[in-house]
Amino acid sequence: MAEERVVADHRVMGGVPCIAGTRVPVATVVGLVAQGRTANEIVADYPQLTLDDVRAALEFAASAVAERQLPLRTPA
Repeated sequence: MAEERVVADHRVMGGVPCIAGTRVPVATVVGLVAQGRTANEIVADYPQLTLDDVRAALEFAASAVAERQLPLRTPA
């Protein structure tokens, strides 16, 4: 689903991944979720988004992180 709803176009927001047809970056949606906002609250604040758009943003972000090896610190 994320492949259809998230686009990175150099002509829109400098190529930052955004929800298709909007100028709302995936990072904005993820940041709002991290702040404790619900998907319904995000859609209320950004009426151009749908609940599926919010899910797609989270799916895209999860996939992006999963593709990288992140160094984890082990407790001393």
